[in-house]
Amino acid sequence: MVDISDDDLLAELGAAPEAKKQSARTPREERIIAGFEDIVRFREEHGRTPQHGEARDIFERLYAVRLDRLREQEDCRSLLRAFDRYGLMAEVTATSVQIEDLDDDTLLAELGVEPVGDVDLTNLTHVKPRAEVRAAEDVANRTPCADFDKYKPLFDAVQTELETGLRQTRPFELKAEIRPGAWFIVGGQKAYVAEMGEQFTTEHGRTDARLRVIFDNGTESKMLMRSLQRSLNKDEAGRRITDPIAGPLFSGQESDGDTESGTIYVLRSNSDHPVVAANRDVVHKIGVTNMTVEQRIAGARLQSTYLLADVEVVATYKLFNINRTKLEHVLHRVLSPARLDLTVRDRFGNPVKPEEWYLVPLHVIDEVVEKVKDGSITGYEYDPGEASLQRVVSQ
Repeated sequence: MVDISDDDLLAELGAAPEAKKQSARTPREERIIAGFEDIVRFREEHGRTPQHGEARDIFERLYAVRLDRLREQEDCRSLLRAFDRYGLMAEVTATSVQIEDLDDDTLLAELGVEPVGDVDLTNLTHVKPRAEVRAAEDVANRTPCADFDKYKPLFDAVQTELETGLRQTRPFELKAEIRPGAWFIVGGQKAYVAEMGEQFTTEHGRTDARLRVIFDNGTESKMLMRSLQRSLNKDEAGRRITDPIAGPLFSGQESDGDTESGTIYVLRSNSDHPVVAANRDVVHKIGVTNMTVEQRIAGARLQSTYLLADVEVVATYKLFNINRTKLEHVLHRVLSPARLDLTVRDRFGNPVKPEEWYLVPLHVIDEVVEKVKDGSITGYEYDPGEASLQRVVSQ
């Protein structure tokens, strides 16, 4: 048989090989754009392009060197044309430096840093504190939102839903909470993630993505996901706005019109079983009942479901307007990785595996209930290795 390549075989069959779909931007292009945005922010803050010279701040000189390199490369000029609203790439100035022609010592001299024989690497006299650098990076490059009239009704609706309790604010926790359609409060303004580009990996091996974020003052920003994450973490008043919930789930007191559905109870066992005794502070039974908890646990020492021992009521949560059975399934699904694998003998000597007992700290159970309140619990699962709730990653 005559050897034939795949492409030739496809040609014989009249089928052209399908080109692989390329992503919108490569990681290198994303880094180029992010670096250019630093230069644009400098231009906005100082009203001029970054300049070379010993009298200049070292970061200004680094920006000047970076700008020279970008100007020299045709692919960079083409890539940055849409971001260059100040004409920074238009021409190469007389002060430009050909970096590729400089050795390390010459480049240091150009930046105003004289090499010395013995350098104390712990004394970074020419470097700004990292916190100051990040503060500059987190200054969002905002522009007027041309189609803000399309988003204004959404902001009005979210404000109404916050006032009526249909939405709530919660502390920002995970980068995974940043997704299209998510709402936040950052810098005293409501922010809406309208779009998210394809994720890419940075040169440090971290995932990131370009966002389109709309703010309630009619501006928008094409910021990186990690920039928004840093802004939320740095802002003491930064919050995420929850998705709408159907109605109240838990409350310390009943509101008008609420129908009580039952109680979630958390129990601790007084069993002398070695496993229970060794982990008593984290071994908990979690269930839902429409009776009083006292009625539910009556005669616990005679029932294998309570490990044939008395129990202590650790916490209870009143339940309103919700299906108890479905909620119980949700709770057990979230905590299933920590289910206690234990066999005890009932009063007749038969082996029994009690249900609803988990190796989980009480503070995690409190967090589970909080996430049931705000409707976000379906996106989480308990990680025994980290002893914390983790967001479930969609496949």
